[in-house]
Amino acid sequence: MAPAASQYRKLEAVVGCKWSVSVLLAIRQGVDRPGALERFIEGISAKVLSERLRKLTDYGLLQKTSYPEVPPRTEYALTPTGHQLVDIIRQIQTLDQALSEDSQEPR
Repeated sequence: MAPAASQYRKLEAVVGCKWSVSVLLAIRQGVDRPGALERFIEGISAKVLSERLRKLTDYGLLQKTSYPEVPPRTEYALTPTGHQLVDIIRQIQTLDQALSEDSQEPR
């Protein structure tokens, strides 16, 4: 039972972290290099971005590809599991929008 609980805790850590969600959504939009991600995600620092990329890769949500070029190039892509999670995050965003609209309607 502990391994499943451990996987769930990892998932909670990802979904509960605004930076993780921002990184996943940006990569889904095609922003796949660290420098571009840092410029695209408002307010994220290089240190936090590096940590999030490492964790999301360790969790199996991102795949890292390094190219032996000068200068070196690194790109990130969503894994199939990462795509599933982003789809769920999008559904949560849609639900949040619907709930916001419902709360603004006169009763």
